[in-house]
Amino acid sequence: MRGRIQKALSGFYYVDIGDEVLTCRARGKFRKDGFSPLVGDFVEVQPLSGGEGVVESVEERRNSFLRPAAANIDQLVVLCANVNPVTDPYLIDRVAAIAALKNCEVLICINKCDLDRGDALYEIYTAAGFPVVRVSAATGEGLEELKTHIVGKLSAFTGNSGVGKSSVLNALQPDFQLKVGEVSHALGRGRHTTRHTELFKLDCGAEVIDTPGFSSFETAEMSWELKCRLPETFREFAPYREDCRFVGCSHTKEKGCAVLEALQAGKIHPVRHQNYLRLHEELKPLKEWEQKKN
Repeated sequence: MRGRIQKALSGFYYVDIGDEVLTCRARGKFRKDGFSPLVGDFVEVQPLSGGEGVVESVEERRNSFLRPAAANIDQLVVLCANVNPVTDPYLIDRVAAIAALKNCEVLICINKCDLDRGDALYEIYTAAGFPVVRVSAATGEGLEELKTHIVGKLSAFTGNSGVGKSSVLNALQPDFQLKVGEVSHALGRGRHTTRHTELFKLDCGAEVIDTPGFSSFETAEMSWELKCRLPETFREFAPYREDCRFVGCSHTKEKGCAVLEALQAGKIHPVRHQNYLRLHEELKPLKEWEQKKN
């Protein structure tokens, strides 16, 4: 019987098979093969009595993320804000680069726009070609527009802690009643309220995954492949990369670099290129043999 994993918790998989959700264990072969089913996976299950079942197999994935542990994501909805707490664009760009590598779209969602419109964030990401929406979980502003971007897709909501991921989901679907954390005014950041990855269905026809914050996108996703393909993950570089003087141009300081010329001409936002340079430096120590060993 075919189903989709909605939640994975403490070795149990909660699989939606259409008319009910089965509480399942996975076959021992998965552990033996070092393979773990993920939220968002389409699976074959063997139903047992009492609403339980066994995960027999996992269908081929479109993509998968280690943290958050999820698969077959159509787009990442990156929640950010310019107030309480302020989002560092570098965090957004790091996540966006990882998503691009995994053929996953990115939607930038600026929350708390009733307090601060986030004009700088809006400018950076519209200039880079990302779809951007402004919302307020408190007033409801922009929620209908947000729905148009997520209907018919599986979207993973992520963002720095305290930015309002769970608040936005609650505003989209009040009966979720997800736990919402307070933001520390002294530290300017929030506490994690999402402890596991879970898939929810909205009445509007969207499927969403609430995930822990940006700290989940740590070194596990900073791979050798990302190091090798980093320029490809910055979408606004695409019109210029092939015009660089040298093959294998890193777009950091080379003479005759078309990307740098576009930057100087104002065709690439300087914040995006600064964050590209930060990522380039962060990835530089990675060695191919170390990745293969892992």
